[in-house]
Amino acid sequence: MMQWIQGNETVLWWLAASSAFTFVASLVAVPWLVVRIPHDYFAPGSAHRMPWADRHPIVRLIFVIGKNVLGLLFVAAGLLLLVLPGQGILTIVIGIMLLDFPGKQAILRRIVMQPPVLDSINWLRRRSGRGPLIVER
Repeated sequence: MMQWIQGNETVLWWLAASSAFTFVASLVAVPWLVVRIPHDYFAPGSAHRMPWADRHPIVRLIFVIGKNVLGLLFVAAGLLLLVLPGQGILTIVIGIMLLDFPGKQAILRRIVMQPPVLDSINWLRRRSGRGPLIVER
């Protein structure tokens, strides 16, 4: 076992460094993003318009692709944070919010309606002086 560790020391250092980075990044980014969710984002029938919806089609396409890539990165980081120290579920929720796919709102609503998840989100929002999320239970 020690021989394997010594043979893969560089890989283990990179894993440790990336684990520490994702932990710190999740402690900063996730609460910052959670408090910026509109309070009625998960309410039935609420549709939120993207700020770049009225832009030139090429600019809009670039923003949509960038948003989806960022969403995939957040989902991947959230999956890692399920086994590493950090806020895995909240990171996955933010990643899914950034992605565009059919049925996204139903999946998000199902995740956010879980009492531990909703309580965590509303606790973060309360600490920042924001109102709780409106979610139909």
